[in-house]
Amino acid sequence: MRYLPLNDKERAEMRGVIGVGAIDDLFRDVPADALNPALDLPDHKSELEVEREMMALARKNNAAGDTAFFVGCGAYRHHVPATVDHIIQRSEFLTAYTPYQPEIAQGTLQYLFEFQTQVAELTGMEIANASMYDGSTAAAEAALMAKRITKRRKVICSGGLHPHYEAVIRTNLELIGDEVVFAPSNPEGQGGLTDMIDEETSCIIVQSPDVFGHLRDLSALADAAHEKGALLVAVVTEAVSFGLLKSPGEQGADIVVGEGQSIGNAINFGGPYVGLFAARDKHRRHMPGRLAGETVDADGKRGYVLTLSTREQHIRREKATSNICTNSGLCALAFTVHMSLLGGTGLRQLAILNHENACKTADALSAISGVELLNDSFFNEFTIRLPKNAEAVVEELARQKILAGVPGGRLWPGNEDLENILIVAATERTTSDDIDRLASGLEQAIKG
Repeated sequence: MRYLPLNDKERAEMRGVIGVGAIDDLFRDVPADALNPALDLPDHKSELEVEREMMALARKNNAAGDTAFFVGCGAYRHHVPATVDHIIQRSEFLTAYTPYQPEIAQGTLQYLFEFQTQVAELTGMEIANASMYDGSTAAAEAALMAKRITKRRKVICSGGLHPHYEAVIRTNLELIGDEVVFAPSNPEGQGGLTDMIDEETSCIIVQSPDVFGHLRDLSALADAAHEKGALLVAVVTEAVSFGLLKSPGEQGADIVVGEGQSIGNAINFGGPYVGLFAARDKHRRHMPGRLAGETVDADGKRGYVLTLSTREQHIRREKATSNICTNSGLCALAFTVHMSLLGGTGLRQLAILNHENACKTADALSAISGVELLNDSFFNEFTIRLPKNAEAVVEELARQKILAGVPGGRLWPGNEDLENILIVAATERTTSDDIDRLASGLEQAIKG
């Protein structure tokens, strides 16, 4: 392939077309203090010196594996069997990127097909794809898909939806002129959503368990949405909950999206993750991304093919259902391997362990004077209200090597009503000693 560099005249013509005088004008939305910051770095150091400095910096962190860990809110610390890592690191699998031509690799197509099958069964839906980056982008894609199906341009988001998911949905929809209505975030309940649905609504997006840990019965919302010709989009940020809770599909959801990090994948500093996307079969032509299917060749032998791919790489951009390019293929493979190892019985046992540890943690914390448990139901995550600012308490406990959870002020900065709440998650990795340390430390922090 030839490399054809641009000259100054061509660059000037391009700037003229988009209406900027200089390259720096392209970055005028970036705050001045964040643009080209001066870095206080030495001119050079040896590799050994750099390694020592970096290790010293790394030791300042509280690594998740070194502490009592109760952080969740969409990213959960679960045990990943060593078998998962062993399999995905085989040379035929090891890539951080989805192959652009999976049709040349039967192995890739087969695990994508199996991933889709697992996601469809977990969510209680009829069809699933294998092309989402993560849960938040999957949620935004679901809203766009609902728009294509209903020809409407108004989306309603529950106040229990993770605020980061809200932000991604807002970015994707408001920039194309669609209306997005967000219900207020209330850690004690999310009523009144049915009254917000009207004939202009394309879909209502509801998370369960929601960001505060509440379990939501979606059936009534599904009926209310369908009565107005709208769709119900269910969001699940904790995939392990599928092992114990009634699936969104059984509750009437039309589209189910979620985050699959909890199964087979580590926390990974916030990513890469793996988005889940499932829907009713009648809507398959409106799905974003791609579908791998099973077929037979001319000799009757089983094979796998890319059966539907409406991404912009495969069809004309204006006809594409999505600009989603790829999921994190290796993360999807890790999900598939872990699910295959667990099976239905193993996933249920894992989910029960999570719930039991969360119940023990909630009992221990709610017994502390001044601490109020705000949930009447939860899976492995719940919300407590403290008598003082939760961020300050979390900082104090972090100094004791206890990561106590996610304070409300971090997710909803500036919202004084949520400054004292703390969202606490427990998993199968939570030990009795961890719970005792958290309860003791929290009691002391509140008194202090």
